[in-house]
Amino acid sequence: MMLRAVIRRASSRGSSSASGLGKSLQSSRVAASAQSFHSVSATQTLVPRGNNACSFHHRRSCPGCSECSRTVFSGYQGTALQRWVRPFSSDSGDVVEAVVPHMGESITDGTLANFLKRPGDRVEADEAIAQIETDKVTIDIASPASGVIKQFLVKEGDTVEPGHKVAIISTSADAHVAPSEKIPEKPAPKPSTPAEKPKVESTKVAEKPKAPSPPPPPKQSAKEPQLPPKDRERRVPMTRLRKRVATRLKDSQNTFALLTTFNEVDMTNLMKLRSQYKDAFFEKHGVKLGLMSGFIKAAVSALQHQPVVNAVIDGDDIIYRDYVDISIAVGTSKGLVVPVIRGADKMNFADIEKTINGLAKKANEGTISIDEMAGGSFTVSNGGVYGSLISTPIINPPQSAILGMHSIVQRPMVVGGSVVPRPMMYVALTYDHRLIDGREAVYFLRRIKDVVEDPQRLLLDI
Repeated sequence: MMLRAVIRRASSRGSSSASGLGKSLQSSRVAASAQSFHSVSATQTLVPRGNNACSFHHRRSCPGCSECSRTVFSGYQGTALQRWVRPFSSDSGDVVEAVVPHMGESITDGTLANFLKRPGDRVEADEAIAQIETDKVTIDIASPASGVIKQFLVKEGDTVEPGHKVAIISTSADAHVAPSEKIPEKPAPKPSTPAEKPKVESTKVAEKPKAPSPPPPPKQSAKEPQLPPKDRERRVPMTRLRKRVATRLKDSQNTFALLTTFNEVDMTNLMKLRSQYKDAFFEKHGVKLGLMSGFIKAAVSALQHQPVVNAVIDGDDIIYRDYVDISIAVGTSKGLVVPVIRGADKMNFADIEKTINGLAKKANEGTISIDEMAGGSFTVSNGGVYGSLISTPIINPPQSAILGMHSIVQRPMVVGGSVVPRPMMYVALTYDHRLIDGREAVYFLRRIKDVVEDPQRLLLDI
C-alpha cells in the first residue's frame, strides 16, 4: 500500500510538471507572435525568474530532484520568446537592387551594352549606372536610391528582360566594397624570367619540325580573284539596333512593290526666304530657320492633295489616315532612327523647327523614347546633309511612301530663254505601287516642287 501511494504522488508531480511545460510553451508562442518584428540574438539564453538555486547544469547533475522539476518549468512562464526576422541587408547596412525598367510594349528584352559605373562608385538616386541596347533605342538603368554600388549581377553582352536584377546598391553611409565584389580585371602578362626563356625557345624549336610544310600555292587563272588574307579581317557582332534596321528594310523590300519617281526643285526662292528672315526668325522663336521645315510643310500640303499617299494596306483593306504624322530619318553613330513629328499639319514653321531640333538631339544622345518613334504616316529622309546627289529611299513600314531629299548643286538651267546658274535639288518619292498609282505619285512630287519653288502658295492655299 505504501508503494502504491508513493507511485501516485510521483505521477501527480510529473503531470503538474508537464502541465507547466505546456503553459510555458503556449505563452512563448503568444509572446513571439506579438513581438515578431523585434530582433534578438539567435543564441540568447533564457533565464528563469526568481532566485532559483538550480540551473540546467544542476538539473543534469540531480535528475531526481523534484524541486528542480517545478522550478525550471515554472521559471519560464513570464519570459517572452522573440522571433528573429532579418531584413534584406548587408554587413554594412541595408541594400537595394537596381532592375531593368519597362522598355515599351513591343520590346521584350535587350542587351546590356555597357556599365557607366563600377563597384565602389557612389551614385545618387535616379543616376544612370548602365545602358541597355534594344531593337529601337538605348535605355538607361537608374539607381533606385543614393548609395554605393556593391556588386553587378550581370555582365556586358548579357540579354536581360524587364525586372531582371542588375546591381546591388548599399544605402549605408559607411558602405564599402569587398575585394571579391569588384569587377575582375584582366591580369597583366607576367614578364618571363631568364630561366623561362630557354624553355619557351626550346619548345618552339621542338614544335617546328612537327608542322607540315605548306603545299605549294595552286596556280591561279587570270580570272580568279585574289582574296585578302584572313588575318586582316575582323569579325564584330551586329548591335541589336543594326539587326532590327536590317530586318525591317529587308521586310520592306520583300513586302512592298517598290517604285521610285524623281523630280528636280529650284531652291532659289526658299533659300532667299530663309536668308531674308533668318535673323528675325531666330530672334523671335529662338531657333534657326532651316530648309527642312519648308519641305515638311510642302509634304503636308501634298499629302492633303493626295490622301492615298498617306494611306496603307492592311490585309484586304485600305486604311486612310485623317492625320499627318511625319517621320524624319536621323542617322546616328549607332544606327538609323526615325522619330515622329506628330500633328505636323497643325504646326507652323517655328513649331516644326523646334520639334526637329529636339528629336534630333535626343536621337544623337541616345535618349529618345519608344513613344517618340512609334507611328508615323509618311517619312522624309534628307540624304543631302551627307552630300548625296540622288538615291532611291526604302519605305519605312507600315507606311506607303517616303520622300528623299538630296544635296543642293548649282547647275545651268534655262530661265526665260537664258541659261543661268540655279541651286537645284533632286527629290525622289519611293512608293508602294500596290496602293499608289504612278499618276498620284507624280502629282504628289509635283506638288512638292510647286510649294518649295513658290512658298507663297502655302499662304494662299493654292
